[in-house]
Amino acid sequence: MVKIIECPRDAMQGLHDFIPTETKANYINQLLKVGFHTLDFGSFVSPKAIPQMRDTAEVLNQLDLTNTDTKLLSIIANQRGANDALQFDEISYLGFPFSISETFQQRNTNSSIAESLVRVADIQNLCTQKNKELVVYISMAFGNPYGDDWNSDIVVEWTNKLAELGIKIIALSDTIGVSNKDNISYLFGNIIPEFKGVEIGAHLHTTPDTWQEKVVAAYENGCTRFDGAIKGFGGCPMAKDDLTGNMPTENLIEYFNQNNINTGLNLEEFNNSLTKALKVFPL
Repeated sequence: MVKIIECPRDAMQGLHDFIPTETKANYINQLLKVGFHTLDFGSFVSPKAIPQMRDTAEVLNQLDLTNTDTKLLSIIANQRGANDALQFDEISYLGFPFSISETFQQRNTNSSIAESLVRVADIQNLCTQKNKELVVYISMAFGNPYGDDWNSDIVVEWTNKLAELGIKIIALSDTIGVSNKDNISYLFGNIIPEFKGVEIGAHLHTTPDTWQEKVVAAYENGCTRFDGAIKGFGGCPMAKDDLTGNMPTENLIEYFNQNNINTGLNLEEFNNSLTKALKVFPL
């Protein structure tokens, strides 16, 4: 069985026009009926940096979690955000964006990679105390546009350092849309066997014509955790190709269903979510 993580937060966060809190909550409540393993539903970061997510706590208070097994994940970028997220029993996972591009890490979290590793260690300790799990996203895992050093050994090196801190879920993230079937196959094919106690996920970005080869490359090399966003909304703010976005969840479902790979999803409720998404997101 594969785990599909739906990411409405990633789909929403870059939109200029503020989505009303009630609209966000209604949409996420619909997603909770589908049976996703996890919803990346919001973030506790500076409202100046990501104004769209300034109402995450209010959204959370409007969610109906009584009849769902879906877990909630919120993104944080520092200890302050972690402390905010840890106040909520409803949140199971905290997600930290850990870039292996020095330039991007400074831009994204206003800290160096070395400083961010210390942050991860501190937040991991907080999560352990509160019985939460920290998910670390290795952003720029497939390359970066800044000329910072990148190769597969660097990805493995940082995966190892994170694993040594006790991180059990690490997602390789294609921040700028440069993943391809070859680098996906190589990274997952080498990292998953080496880190047997760590769940290695795929947060891939794609153009409409390359999604399937990317999913196949990850799945056939041992990945069973996939992030997606309905209709591919969001993702890749720095990608040069306007067609590059998040991995469309409907494509993931299509591929796995065609290959008799269990997703555990309610397809009727997923179709209801597709319809509702078209009313939430501008086309």
